[in-house]
Amino acid sequence: MTRRRRWFRTATATILSATLLGWVGCDSAAAAGGSSWAQRAAQTDAALQSHFAAADGSGLYREQYPVEATDNTYSYEWPFSQEHVATLDLTAMAGNGDAYRSALADRDAAQMHYWEDTSKTGQAGFASGAVPPYAGGGDLFYDDNEWVGLQDVQHYAFFHDTASLQQARTIFALVESGWDTDSSHADPGGVFWTQAPWSSDRNTVSNMPGAELGLRLYQLTGNDEYLQWALRMYHWTNTYLQRPDGLYWDHINLQGDVEKTIWSYNQGVPVGVNVLLFQITHEHSYLAEAQRIAQASLAFYGASGLDKQPPYFNSIYFKNLLLLQSVAGGNTYRQQLANYADRMWTTRRDAATGLFHFAAGDPHVQMIEQAAMTQVFAVLAWRPTDYHRLY
Repeated sequence: MTRRRRWFRTATATILSATLLGWVGCDSAAAAGGSSWAQRAAQTDAALQSHFAAADGSGLYREQYPVEATDNTYSYEWPFSQEHVATLDLTAMAGNGDAYRSALADRDAAQMHYWEDTSKTGQAGFASGAVPPYAGGGDLFYDDNEWVGLQDVQHYAFFHDTASLQQARTIFALVESGWDTDSSHADPGGVFWTQAPWSSDRNTVSNMPGAELGLRLYQLTGNDEYLQWALRMYHWTNTYLQRPDGLYWDHINLQGDVEKTIWSYNQGVPVGVNVLLFQITHEHSYLAEAQRIAQASLAFYGASGLDKQPPYFNSIYFKNLLLLQSVAGGNTYRQQLANYADRMWTTRRDAATGLFHFAAGDPHVQMIEQAAMTQVFAVLAWRPTDYHRLY
């Protein structure tokens, strides 16, 4: 099964499950202290390690549980990257995060099992599948690499390691190389989604995370090239994929046809981009835009709409709202996340296994779903004063 078909199957099943089953609102843990969230994060991570770790010395994971005979030996890079981020988030929990430092070192090492020294644009980056001797590699996806780059700058924000910063810079060079330079294309410009020959889409998710990474690198290095590239990606996405109400469509093809699904992570990342632009430029219009997108997205999804989105999109969405909260103040966005986390714990978790089930009628649990829920609980166990380090 290709990466795209598997991703679409999982995301669609999540939406179908929520639509068929509905959701039960439960606010009992919304006011829980950090220790309660930390316990949930630890239990969710422990279930992930128990059911998905390959346990063959590679440090890699299986894509789903139960494992089928036709499954790849190891997960694709995008799910692995979200487990990598989950472990990083665990290390930042107030009180007991240091207990995960060794596990984070293991994820850092295993991440390199996807590394390719070159690609179709001549730039290095992470392939969609583990490379030899672990597996046969795969096409590079720009968004896959951007998530690792954002993990790198968060890693650097906490631990100030030069290796993470250098890797983030290398990834951004790859992202730059993915820019569409053919002026004959409809709506020219934008970073392509993938180097795979079967897609020439340019996506919100390949441009806004690229802009976010560029802005973080500008903050860390002062190199104006990062800021200019980030603005280029930001303005292109706003021109071709943003609705008048502030929300963002998914992607556009070379013929100018727009795919108009409103995925939650495509709303969250632009919030974060605008927050960073406000911090860099001190122009309040960027902060106002971040707040406009956040409010428009919460209104669009309503009381239960986010429950119909894949959890691995929601974890990214909420983290960017927490970044906004770190600047705008208040507790609204953290409370929204706490309410969501509590509902998922109550309605989606199998207490016997500790696994979260999102697809109605499907016995399988996707590793990326379990990783996303680990992230959700972990960041709720952070000190709010650390939210400025998010994406």
